[in-house]
Amino acid sequence: MEYAIEMLGITKRFASVVANDHVDLVVEKQEIHCLLGENGSGKSTLMNVLFGIYAKDEGEIRINGKKVDIQSPKEASDLGIGMVHQHFMLFPQNTVLENIILGDERSSLFLNYEKNKKDVQELIDKYDLQLNLNDKVCNLSVGMKQRVEILKVLYRGADIIIFDEPTSVLTPQESDMLMQMILNLRDQGKTIIFISHKLNETKSIGDKVTVLRKGQVAANVDCSEATERDLARFMVGKDVDSNLKKKMIEPGEVVFEIKDVSVWPDRAPCNLTVRKNEIVGIAGVDGNGQLELEELAIGLNTPCSGEIFLKGEAIGNENVLSRRMSGMSYVPSDRFKYAMLPHQSISRNLLLGNQERNAFRNKALIRNDKLNEYAQAKIEEFNVVTTGIEQPIGALSGGNQQKTVLSRELSDEAEFVIVSQPTMGLDIGAIDFTHNVILEKRNQGCAILLISADLSEVMALSDRIAVMYEGEIVAIGAADSFSREELGLLWQDTKRRRQIEDEDS
Repeated sequence: MEYAIEMLGITKRFASVVANDHVDLVVEKQEIHCLLGENGSGKSTLMNVLFGIYAKDEGEIRINGKKVDIQSPKEASDLGIGMVHQHFMLFPQNTVLENIILGDERSSLFLNYEKNKKDVQELIDKYDLQLNLNDKVCNLSVGMKQRVEILKVLYRGADIIIFDEPTSVLTPQESDMLMQMILNLRDQGKTIIFISHKLNETKSIGDKVTVLRKGQVAANVDCSEATERDLARFMVGKDVDSNLKKKMIEPGEVVFEIKDVSVWPDRAPCNLTVRKNEIVGIAGVDGNGQLELEELAIGLNTPCSGEIFLKGEAIGNENVLSRRMSGMSYVPSDRFKYAMLPHQSISRNLLLGNQERNAFRNKALIRNDKLNEYAQAKIEEFNVVTTGIEQPIGALSGGNQQKTVLSRELSDEAEFVIVSQPTMGLDIGAIDFTHNVILEKRNQGCAILLISADLSEVMALSDRIAVMYEGEIVAIGAADSFSREELGLLWQDTKRRRQIEDEDS
């Protein structure tokens, strides 16, 4: 049996944290080997060691049977290893061809442009990548940009290709096309490592799977021999049963409204309402105005046109604290920037945004006894793993930081909640818990605006779904009136129509 990769006893430490603990990963040639695990399980760290971004502390690496010591991505590339990163590394204003050949011009003195172009086009034809070398990267869809990244790796001669969470920013149709492309690469002789935390993807594409849990190997099995339930158990160490408690409720009066608000300059204004007992989900490929909508809603930015209403009152010029005191709450997509003071205690972080509430104040002073009592109840309710309420929130794992933020924002006082990327960094069991907490808030009468890059999450929780494309809401309707495929097609059709309109103008 021929192995393309043998990583034996790999250990990687960051100060006192052991990210990889004597991990073995063995991948056969021309195999799709999935690397599965929760966020923080050590998947990306292990691949960064293989690609030369991190230096291993212990262990041995063999490529095609030969022992190697990889100290940089350049050395990894010279060994035939390429990596398609989750966050693309492209120059938007350059063409596809320029992005491919930059850094690998294959000439000591002068750029042989026509020869480079011919070589790249041959790769496009061989792997059916369907790219136009003259297109500027800034004009490509996310899925096409990913193809450019794949082409870069192939152009540099990679026989081993690492895909790091490759479907996280793709529409369902783009995901399906990527899966077929990866199968084609394998059939053409490439060895693939596919990093994911999605069980269905692992089952659909993998030959074998290695599951990491807390930096160690929890399982190594054939994908055909393990069910999704098995893989979930390997990931979290226990059986996980989804128990989403969503019931039909008739929405009440409008709680939140944006009226003729431009999310992006030079785009049609948006109109959106969120009612009591209702979750409105925002669907669309990440980067199409979701962050701007989030920041306008909470008051981090002021709309240049239109108005925002909360319970019938115009709040477009109100600051964040004023909106919070009026019943608005906020789970931000970037918890480090907007939701935490990393060096402060859990109890102090639970005070953020609540410091003006009478429950925690005695005139000008904070009532620490009440705050500590509240903090202890919250960490127990949300099962936050911590040494105590005085532990700095920055010392918690990402998932426990997120649960702390959720425990504060999904409070009894909230009448309207902006929930953005609520389960990022959470394990499977915590995701189920979080979804049910959000649904319970909706059942209690809260109006919720849900923004998530996970289309499955949007479809599972929402009563209505609004589709965003380049800062505009291009469709809105009952959640059960859309299928996953229809939402993806709607986004792609809008893109094609806009391109035609731009060409005509």
